[in-house]
Amino acid sequence: MAVKSSTKKRLIELGIPEDHAHKLADDANLDTIKRMAREQVAKKVGVEDGSAELDLIMSVISEHVGSRKRTKSNRITISRKALLEEDIPRGEFRFNVLNHELVPHHELVPIESEADILEPWDLRTDDAFGTDRLAKELLPKILITDPAIQAIKEMEEIDNEELPAGWLTNRVVKIERYSRSAGSSTAYRLIVEST
Repeated sequence: MAVKSSTKKRLIELGIPEDHAHKLADDANLDTIKRMAREQVAKKVGVEDGSAELDLIMSVISEHVGSRKRTKSNRITISRKALLEEDIPRGEFRFNVLNHELVPHHELVPIESEADILEPWDLRTDDAFGTDRLAKELLPKILITDPAIQAIKEMEEIDNEELPAGWLTNRVVKIERYSRSAGSSTAYRLIVEST
């Protein structure tokens, strides 16, 4: 059996006497202690069920140990079904991640100019049939689910509604980052569906 020192320390900070905290933290974390019944806590600590010591321990456990979790989950979640169609932001009113100051500039490279733009990195290779091709798979990857890529996808699909499904996969995106100390840097990434 091992006493979890972080659990013991937290219990002592909350006001449980050190000897009781030591016994409670024996092979138990805060979540386990929180789920214990009153009888289990009395048995583990070694006090009688109706004692004032047990009342103090149980009040601390119920009040403080669970409170950490409750503060994290104070978010209000609204299901998609509960939203009215007019409440969902669309078009100009929708937040575009590309407009945020911390997001670098993302730009989709046209298919016909991919070979010219990537030429300095010598990404040309021969395939199994001996034909010369651009080895885009050697580029660093970016997931199609990335918020910046999704914003680009939505903007392109607004302009051209006839794009086929999966049109964005295996396309190259140009990312320009600006820094006061380093100036600007350009990176090219291959858009993939999964890693």
